[in-house]
Amino acid sequence: MSNPYESRFWRKNWDHHLSDLDSKEFETTYPKMIREIFDKYPDNMALAYQGLEISFGELDKYSNQFANMLIENGFNTGDVVGINLPNTPEYVYSVIGTLKAGCIVSGVSPLMSDVQIHYQLDDLGKGGKKVALVSLDAIFQHRLTKIADKLPQLKIVVATSVIGSFSKEDQAKIKAVREIPSGKVTPLEGKTVYNYQDDVLKNYSADLPKVDMTPDDIGWIQYTGGTTGPPKGAMLSHRNCVSNIKGIITWLQWEEGKGILLSGFPMFHVAGLTVCEGVVAYGMGQILIANPRDALHICNEMKKYNPTVLVNVPSLYQILINFRKFKRLDHSNLTYCISAAAPFPKESQEVLESIVGEGKLLELYGMTELSPVATMNPSLGMKKLGTVGLPFLNVDLKIVDPETNEVVPLGEPGEICVNGPLVMQGYYNKPEETAKAIDKDGYMHTGDVGIMDEDGYIRIVDRTKDMIIVGGYKVFSAKVEDTLARHPAIGMVALIGIPNPERPGSEIVKTFIQINPDFEFDGNKDALKEDIIKFSKENLAPYEVPKLIEFSDDLPLTVIGKIDKKILRSG
Repeated sequence: MSNPYESRFWRKNWDHHLSDLDSKEFETTYPKMIREIFDKYPDNMALAYQGLEISFGELDKYSNQFANMLIENGFNTGDVVGINLPNTPEYVYSVIGTLKAGCIVSGVSPLMSDVQIHYQLDDLGKGGKKVALVSLDAIFQHRLTKIADKLPQLKIVVATSVIGSFSKEDQAKIKAVREIPSGKVTPLEGKTVYNYQDDVLKNYSADLPKVDMTPDDIGWIQYTGGTTGPPKGAMLSHRNCVSNIKGIITWLQWEEGKGILLSGFPMFHVAGLTVCEGVVAYGMGQILIANPRDALHICNEMKKYNPTVLVNVPSLYQILINFRKFKRLDHSNLTYCISAAAPFPKESQEVLESIVGEGKLLELYGMTELSPVATMNPSLGMKKLGTVGLPFLNVDLKIVDPETNEVVPLGEPGEICVNGPLVMQGYYNKPEETAKAIDKDGYMHTGDVGIMDEDGYIRIVDRTKDMIIVGGYKVFSAKVEDTLARHPAIGMVALIGIPNPERPGSEIVKTFIQINPDFEFDGNKDALKEDIIKFSKENLAPYEVPKLIEFSDDLPLTVIGKIDKKILRSG
């Protein structure tokens, strides 16, 4: 069979101004890329955080101080800084400061247990790398003190608070009316412990450090859990991330120095980090959201700043579209709502666009190993709701049979494989895992099942490991979830397969449902189950119809807001 993907025919459906970027544009590092922005817009607002506003000039200064702190403590190119914070100003200072020092950024979720934090910091320190950690004082006391003596490569710990950026006087006022998580910061044997504000931002030079770096240097090791095995650190070079950021900006036609973005993505996740870095790189302002599930705070910030771009995972958009204040806001200044990281039911997409305006939702697809964006719906041209759009600038993409690695025809499901300047350098300290993920031709095998239509638009139908096998038939959970979401009673839905005791090798389709808060539910769950099964039989193939339905007040979410199917399976 001929390869229908080889010609990259989808380019004809890109917006008319678009073409692949010259690879020479990627021959730089992130600190060099953003230097001009700091020089041109020192007085413009870079960050807004709960009433505080930080300019680009201040961001430049504070990140220089963080970089100089690392350098004066003996950190060199290739050493690592773990950032264990929610979306606070200190996160951004630390990211940019780490990269200015020639070191490597690694996001460490503040929701991790001490065992999980230990695993990541220990893994990062293998091979002789020095490791620093920026963390909350509460995490310091309750988790870090339990594991610090087992981490010889951890040399520096910098502690702060979720309100650390405020003056001492304002911190006291905030604590008088709100409960703020806090902890005691104490000396750690064999390690240097700093307070972010009292030490780093007071005692170190604000001059730009001079560090030699190349586009091939690793700037990020971002951990990805996947569905099996321990987390793996995806190594991303400056070229990887510069190519992706420049591609995103070109695709979306952002205008330098203009616009404000609000993102609910946590920065310890590669999507949130890339959004943050891209916004800085083009001189836009960004509103930092420490708690993305606080819909009232998000709405208040939107009313105050009137953002031009909103970025969220689907589950957080679900929260917003069911929130009365969000529906009442004036969204006329909003140009895009960008969605990523998980399937977004088409029915819910239509509800969102009925609130914010038709044509404003852009769904995209990516993964940590792809720096991260690989496909996106056009910003100006035809958008297809329910798809993740077209393959991106400078991207080669094909869809293959995961068992034979042969390309499948258009319209048929297969594993998405991606090549180009976005593909990671490999998994840190895991050459065998790298060899499994990236083939000899340089294609990253994503583990995601997709279907490309005749126009080049891709619909994600499942993870290869999330496919449910029923009597030899493949059930794609995302497809079934998208159909079930059209039922008026269903707010959020997740499908899993459980072993069929009567048919070894076959599974039973089970669905978990969170009832739509706007649905007038009389409390009769048995009647509602019957109605959902009737709806399923009318709209799905017989083998796709759920055999088990479980209602839940809250579906478990991962740290970035995806429905956590690992927990559902383990339950």
